[in-house]
Amino acid sequence: MASGLNALRSALPVAAALLALLLLWQFGATALDVPAYILPKPAEILATALGRIGFFGGELYVTLVEAVGGFVIGSVLGILLAIAMILLPVLEVMLMPLAMVINAVPSIAFVPLVLLWFGLGMSSKIAIGALAVVFVVLLNLLSGLKRPEAESINLLRSFGASRLGILWRLQLPAGMPALVTGLRVGLARSTIAVIVAEMMGAYSGIGQVIYQATAQVDSLTVWAAVFVASLGSLALYGVLVALDRKLVWWR
Repeated sequence: MASGLNALRSALPVAAALLALLLLWQFGATALDVPAYILPKPAEILATALGRIGFFGGELYVTLVEAVGGFVIGSVLGILLAIAMILLPVLEVMLMPLAMVINAVPSIAFVPLVLLWFGLGMSSKIAIGALAVVFVVLLNLLSGLKRPEAESINLLRSFGASRLGILWRLQLPAGMPALVTGLRVGLARSTIAVIVAEMMGAYSGIGQVIYQATAQVDSLTVWAAVFVASLGSLALYGVLVALDRKLVWWR
């Protein structure tokens, strides 16, 4: 109950600031008579989104499935790689330079290749989402797993703890905050990468809606699609925040 009230209190200033921004946008666009093709009013954007809620809902569903699929696959791969590098340090020496090189290139740059390899369907978007996530999770978790001091590790060893025991009892709990941080960043990266990939080539999805509406100079549809995508991203982020409170309950 107390945690829910604290979350509500922290959300109120953000909601108030967002409401003030929307009101300023609405009245400013009305007072200055800004054309809709340049900057439509929030009320018009909301009316467009609600008027085609079935269409936007279906496209958002496709995008979220792709983003979540890529996020889950990338997160699992990143977690497994980080644990493997902790248990077998030689793997870090061998694989980390390659990981750093790939991570230095924006994942969006790989979209044309992924589209050629996997086609225009959902599999290519899931693949690019996973690529956007895996190295973020890997680097964050690996850093967190290395956080415990050598004295603590040696103390557990003196009591007969194995490598797996040390990992489970000490390193994983210590690395959990870093993992959650990596998951938060990874979720945002996955969503962005999927939407951009949909713009470059897809049969459906919010990104494809934005691309087609831009080509038709349909500003209201573009803004409505961005609005719906933002709501979907906020919903996913809310789920991740709730997961954060369960996994890192002591913070």
